Amino acid sequence: MRISRRVQGFTESVIREMTRVVNQHGGVNLAQGMPNFPPPRELLEAAHRAVDGDFHQYAITWGTPRLRRAIADKYRTFYGMELDPERHITVCCGSTETMLSTLLAVLNPGDEVIVFEPFYENYGPGCIIADARPVWVPLEPPGFGFDPERLRRAVTPRTRAIIFNSPNNPTGKVFSRADLEAIAALCLEHDLLAITDEIYEHIVYDGLGHTPIATLPGMAERTITISGISKSYSVTGWRVGWAIANPELSVGIRRAHDFVTVGAPHPLQEAAVTALALPGAYYVRLREDYQARRDLLLGYVEKAGFVAWKPRGAYYILTEAAHFLER
Repeated sequence: MRISRRVQGFTESVIREMTRVVNQHGGVNLAQGMPNFPPPRELLEAAHRAVDGDFHQYAITWGTPRLRRAIADKYRTFYGMELDPERHITVCCGSTETMLSTLLAVLNPGDEVIVFEPFYENYGPGCIIADARPVWVPLEPPGFGFDPERLRRAVTPRTRAIIFNSPNNPTGKVFSRADLEAIAALCLEHDLLAITDEIYEHIVYDGLGHTPIATLPGMAERTITISGISKSYSVTGWRVGWAIANPELSVGIRRAHDFVTVGAPHPLQEAAVTALALPGAYYVRLREDYQARRDLLLGYVEKAGFVAWKPRGAYYILTEAAHFLER
């Protein structure tokens, strides 16, 4: 018996492999994207209430009405985006499943998708599962900028979308307004979709802020904004994420999502409503705490001999270790 050609090239997730090896040797896991402190107390209390309540059966496939309304309220408050919870928002099992359902919904066999690299490792396999071809455009250190002309040359008649993650895993890059405008101009010129993974939207440093590309002129109708509760609220195991898209694309995402996972966990959707209603002071404290951790760990990493690039967002430090191999 043979597995399909589609997955023959897939290997064990590098992230999961590093975690497995660390656990085998009793090490400290600095590789996988999860915090070492608990979620907000209010969120845990909401989860307890939901488990004790009547939220144990299937919710509406594309998300409970309360959660979708809470998502719409949050995006209005933070970004000025006006969303219809019934037509624009699809709740999925975490942002990773949201990305896969999105790719299945918008790509046809033979389509090409531009992906900035380095990248979160699931983007490439997601494109392949959707029978599309990822096309890589590098982000270059030390600032992890991209060459706009190289990005333009990557566009072909088969290009359907551009995927990017800001704040970025693993570089820590926060895409600037100029970056977003360059991507938006290309999307508008060539009728492309922007598929944005914004799961680290609230983890930014040094006074920077997060700007969704969907808020740029002409981009709301051609952007699929993906986020979730995992990173901002320290609940990476809960698997509640969402996609924001125009009504036509949302129908496709909902259809794909239905046949991938049916729906996100009902009691955790109920609890997520509380997370999204946390006050602005919560996000200020989150950024300050992570920035202090970044500064502390960066010093130790550099002291150990690594060449490291200071992240401006997310919670990873990307290092150059090639010189260790040359010893």
